Amino acid sequence: MLEKMALTETDNGSSGGDGGESDIIVKTCVLGGFSESDETRALISSLPEVQGDMVSTESVTQRFLVIMNRYQEQPHLLDPHLDWMFNMILETIRNEKSPPSLVHLSFKFLYIICKVRGYKIFMQLFPHEVADVQPVLDLLSRQDPKDTETWETRYMLLLWLSMTCLIPFDLSRLDGHLESDGGKSREPIMDRILAIAKVIYINVFVFMTRPDVKQKRLGDFLDWSLMTITQTNDQSMTDIMVLDGALQSLVTHKHTDHVEVCAPTVLQCLEKKHLSDSSQAMLRKLGVKLIQRLGLTFLKPRLAAWRYQRGSRSLAANLSMSQTTAVTAAVSPDVETREQEEDYDIPEEVETVIEHLLVGLKDKETIVRWSAAKGIGRVTGRLPKELADEVVGSVLDCFSFQETDNAWHGGCLALAELGRRGLLLPSRLTDVVPLIIKSLTYEEKRGACSVGSNVRDAACYVCWSFARAYEPKELQPFVSQIASALLITAVFDRNVNCRRAASVSSPVNGTFPHGIDILTTADYYAVGNLSNCYLNISVIRELSTKALHNLTPQAPDYMATTVLPRLLPMAVGMDLLGRHGAILACAEITHALYKLGLQTNKTVVDIISSECVDGLKNIHQMCYCTFLNVVVLSRGFGGELMRPAVCGLIEKLSLSKLPFKNDPVITGWQWLIDDTIKTLHLVSSGAKDGIMTAVVSALSALCEEYYQIQPGQADPQMQGELNISLCYTEGLNSPQMLTRCGSALALGSLPRFVIHSKMKQILEGLQQMCTVSQKEGSFPEARRDAVRAIAQVCVTAGVDTHGSPDSVLCSENVSEVYGTLLDSMNDYTTDSRGDVVVVFMSTLPDLCCSECRVKCMMCCLVQQAAEKIDRYRAHAGNIFLRLLHSTEPAVPHIPHREELLSIFPPETTASLNWNAPSQAFQYITQLLGLTQYQYHTLLGLTVSVGGITESTVHFSSQSLFDHLKGIQHNSVALTQFGDTLLSIFRDNLRNDRVAIPFLKMLNQMLANSCFEIFTTQENHQFCVDLLTLCKEIKKSKDISKLRACISVFCGLIQFQGNVRKKVLSQLLMLLCHSFPVIRKTTASQMYEMVLTYDDVIDPEVLDDAMTILSDTNWFDDIPTVRTHRNQLADLLQVPRPQVIAKVTTEPTEVFL
Repeated sequence: MLEKMALTETDNGSSGGDGGESDIIVKTCVLGGFSESDETRALISSLPEVQGDMVSTESVTQRFLVIMNRYQEQPHLLDPHLDWMFNMILETIRNEKSPPSLVHLSFKFLYIICKVRGYKIFMQLFPHEVADVQPVLDLLSRQDPKDTETWETRYMLLLWLSMTCLIPFDLSRLDGHLESDGGKSREPIMDRILAIAKVIYINVFVFMTRPDVKQKRLGDFLDWSLMTITQTNDQSMTDIMVLDGALQSLVTHKHTDHVEVCAPTVLQCLEKKHLSDSSQAMLRKLGVKLIQRLGLTFLKPRLAAWRYQRGSRSLAANLSMSQTTAVTAAVSPDVETREQEEDYDIPEEVETVIEHLLVGLKDKETIVRWSAAKGIGRVTGRLPKELADEVVGSVLDCFSFQETDNAWHGGCLALAELGRRGLLLPSRLTDVVPLIIKSLTYEEKRGACSVGSNVRDAACYVCWSFARAYEPKELQPFVSQIASALLITAVFDRNVNCRRAASVSSPVNGTFPHGIDILTTADYYAVGNLSNCYLNISVIRELSTKALHNLTPQAPDYMATTVLPRLLPMAVGMDLLGRHGAILACAEITHALYKLGLQTNKTVVDIISSECVDGLKNIHQMCYCTFLNVVVLSRGFGGELMRPAVCGLIEKLSLSKLPFKNDPVITGWQWLIDDTIKTLHLVSSGAKDGIMTAVVSALSALCEEYYQIQPGQADPQMQGELNISLCYTEGLNSPQMLTRCGSALALGSLPRFVIHSKMKQILEGLQQMCTVSQKEGSFPEARRDAVRAIAQVCVTAGVDTHGSPDSVLCSENVSEVYGTLLDSMNDYTTDSRGDVVVVFMSTLPDLCCSECRVKCMMCCLVQQAAEKIDRYRAHAGNIFLRLLHSTEPAVPHIPHREELLSIFPPETTASLNWNAPSQAFQYITQLLGLTQYQYHTLLGLTVSVGGITESTVHFSSQSLFDHLKGIQHNSVALTQFGDTLLSIFRDNLRNDRVAIPFLKMLNQMLANSCFEIFTTQENHQFCVDLLTLCKEIKKSKDISKLRACISVFCGLIQFQGNVRKKVLSQLLMLLCHSFPVIRKTTASQMYEMVLTYDDVIDPEVLDDAMTILSDTNWFDDIPTVRTHRNQLADLLQVPRPQVIAKVTTEPTEVFL
């Protein structure tokens, strides 16, 4: 059967906003059958040969694992082949001549197959005749339970034994004569199986269900189980295993006719054991399960006639009956049935069982609580109505605020189980629904975090179960409460699982106004996105405040007169988290009210009261004092929250044009902004970006509103007092990198009237920071922000060809700006490359763009557009196309404009997804045919083709090789390409960022015979120059670089002439390299090289050479390795390297 592979590729383009997503390759493999049957047969047949050899055994096992694991998702494809695989392995196991190691290896292969196909299917293949019982027992009894290397053997033998236990004959008939030849009596088979179970601690449920075993050994086994439970503890792993096996055996035993007698004894044993106090969650779970099974044993197996039923249990009956009849019959149980139900006694032990289950509801592990909730449901279903109602009341006691979140969670699970089973009568809903509403918003603070998401999720499950358990008329009185709570949870809960659970748990379909619209809008997938949930669906704190901003237009008077006055005291309160959220909310609501006032020609002070205006001003006053007096809030976690919050308040109040001009509060705001920038290095790395963004936005809004006397004219008094530009220009020289970043971004955010007459000073400071010397530190993030600031300053200042360089961007300073930007595009220590050039080209219609400047700019963009990082490639590619197709103004002097327009027609501006390697590289490689762009395009492709990202390497190399195929027979074009290749290698010989990917790319080119026409000429200059450069790489101590160089050397062997001898000489020297791993790698690569190129060595000595390469231990000391290397040199007819001792360094090998 042929194997069918279906491959699909999806390229996700940019969706706007935050930028496009990376190329996504979706691969689905659909196997049509088991295609490795021949290889599998060979591997199984080789087991007798490889056993004993550790290396061969591991190799065969690993290969078998690889084959089997391919069918994990489609194990049914193995079914037609299971018989012959099983029989081949079983034949080896049954062979008396098979050594123990071979038997264990065979069972390991059986386990691998069993793991893939599943034990329930696989165990049916085991032979289970009478003749198989004794051999399996004998083999199992010889196993060591403590041997960790052969656990697969014991596992498979136990599966086999469980199958043999199904034979329909009394096991005593298989014993025969119990006296052995020596006169000693043999142990019966039944006793042997039980003995094995007690030693290996397994669940013997299948064995104990046999009628003969139940009659003769069940009592003894229960006694042993109880004794084991009593005598063991959970302090050691051995005792835990014993307890686990004993408990599982009791839990799965369902023959109540015998267990009813000993159930009280088992319950007393469990009470004395106190499993609920165990540290092992699995033991606590098994204890709860066993107790609930005992409780069911004490009660008669019946369905409670008093339970609430929504229709019939039969779908056909529901369809045949009318709704009225069904409801009537369901809700009104027969009186006689009710009387019969009450007419029996409930054992006292049931109370103990329920008490343990209620304790289990409060366990710290979910699996225990869930098991206890199920037990509550099962046991309650067999109780009379009055006792069941008492159980419900006890469950409701879990919803006390004195209880932990575990109790609330367990209580919700129990209520859901009771409701789902119809055991929670509608009369109890008045008590239950308020508790569920509280559970939907349950949260408990613990230190710096909070718990309760599991409670809210379980409360959603309760609502889900109620919606399917009760008729709509029963829930009608509670619809409004439940629906409102669920909607709030679905939209505003922080936890995505709670939001999704609430979105699918609504019980109000058809009964709640606009219920269908709400459910389709806030569906399972829509509420999964936090931002979409808070900002779009809702029309965490920061997103909540933005949601309040969006909600303000719906009720502006309520926000201004009720919400804002309530938030102002919280904004200056003692609770840090509450204060943080309240400050942000005040800022957002005030700004939203300001925007509403614009529509009615009202100011914000006309909408909110004067007390609120003073309160907004006092927020800063209080925080100002806090910052001065409480160091922890200024420098610690509190400062990381409060500083961006107050900066956000400053921004929104400034944008809202509150009448604070010339007020002392403005000086306080400016101080806070300046102090925050100076102390950025004291905040944690995760908070710095958010603080920096808030500070810059606050400064820009503050300057625009309060630092000018009229539009475009600075206030001399404020500017003289604060001297903002000088303060931030000095900050560019700070020894702290984050202070430099903040100062640079602050300069970039300044409005035009502040920059006026100070632009020269600002640009000089930013340009100096972009070219900071190594002595001052690299500061890559500072250089990134300086480049951004230069772009923002130039755009803000504007363009005037004949203007003053101290006020605008003009002909006198534009060259320096461009020089800084182009130099920054080659700065690979920063993550801001090529993202500002387009800003200038779109704002410089009057400035002369020299041909050299435009060429450098376009070539740099092409290089970035060919590199490996998706977002940089996309950004540079989009800018390149915008400049190419720009018409207002048109960019002059673009090299090869006509050819570029034919490669990139106007429609590619919108259709080409640069993020997707499958699309980008097929366009960018076409630039290799353009002389002006060839160098930079190939330089960018180098790091993509030689990279590590699979999709990028695949599509970039494929596009590159397609281009090379087109010029493979054009000697002129190929020579020019080779010269460019050598230039890149020569220029980046010491640059590991380029050199290592270059060698990997070159190895791929040589392996694909891209320079085949060069190989026909002896000593072609391309190969000679390439070999010379590779010799320099060979001196490196970088392992990855040396390995890549070895691959290139082996690829160069295809060239003819003396150059081949020189290549072999270099490889021979690497065979005695000081690094053992390099020696081994060289030998392996040379072995493959000799097999690939059969003309490298004389066929008569080929076997000897390959033996030396493969059998020599290249990790031996160098003198030993050198002997074998010299033998290889003689076989290759290459002079032996000679050791020359240098005065200042260690001995070095050279060829004389």
